[in-house]
Amino acid sequence: MLSTYTETMQNECVDHQPHLHCNVADPVMIRSLTNKDTAEMMAFLKTRPVHSVVMSSFIQDNGVESELNRGRFFGCFDEAGNLEGVALIGHSTLVEAKTERALFAFAIEARNSKAKIHLIMSKDEEAQRFFEMFSQGESNPRLTCTELMFQTGFPFPVQKCEFKLRHATEQDLMQVAEAQAEVAFAECGVDPLVRDRKGFLERCSRRIEQKRVFVAFEGEKLVFKADIIAEASDIIYLEGVYVSEEYRGKGIGSRCLSDLCRHLLGRASQICLLSNEEFEKAHKSFRSAGLNDTGKCTTIFV
Repeated sequence: MLSTYTETMQNECVDHQPHLHCNVADPVMIRSLTNKDTAEMMAFLKTRPVHSVVMSSFIQDNGVESELNRGRFFGCFDEAGNLEGVALIGHSTLVEAKTERALFAFAIEARNSKAKIHLIMSKDEEAQRFFEMFSQGESNPRLTCTELMFQTGFPFPVQKCEFKLRHATEQDLMQVAEAQAEVAFAECGVDPLVRDRKGFLERCSRRIEQKRVFVAFEGEKLVFKADIIAEASDIIYLEGVYVSEEYRGKGIGSRCLSDLCRHLLGRASQICLLSNEEFEKAHKSFRSAGLNDTGKCTTIFV
């Protein structure tokens, strides 16, 4: 599928969003991407590897054309055929755009698609501009979260951790899923075990099978959990950092996270994670573990 968005973008910007400015003097083309575009997509995404690591990891893990991505990849091209942006439009809509016109073209594509979009994520204010064009002012976000990006790399402080971290196994599935659901509910107010129990458990199980879930137990009780959500371009992106309630406030989370980062830095040069800017206690733990906040990202729940 190939579409020209010059006239459409100009009309949308002027008629519906007069406070948004689009440079649409030149034509911009957008089309769905296929596995044949993999090399070009990966080269484009490597220009901002920290912000695009999730899309890069989806491509590496699943390929460009896969139901596991829960959406479709699109590319925005200039008149010379060069990529100006890559977006995954679907359940989680992720946007990496070098130009305003690419951002707006993706927003129009998302609005015209039949995708059931749950969230939109992009760097800083780009997500908000995308949503304004996507919604045409006809709806408001259910929730908008500003998230701090935390990163670390070598040199890295070493801390002693009294718990032994290991890969989660299928026997740990329910405790892992319940912990992840608690994190998700705190972030967006939706319990995935209620909303889509079967699908959520399948996704948790697949991540365990991929050896991307790390846990620490005391006896049969889960103490700490963290997941690798994405790994690409020498960067590992963590999510779902969790400490059981009775173990909180004792520094256990920061020591376990520090031990995990030290271990993972053996296979990547940077570790990063996002955290809602309101979760100040968690941020203290992350900093204590050796991570520093380096920027912001916006997630809009539709």
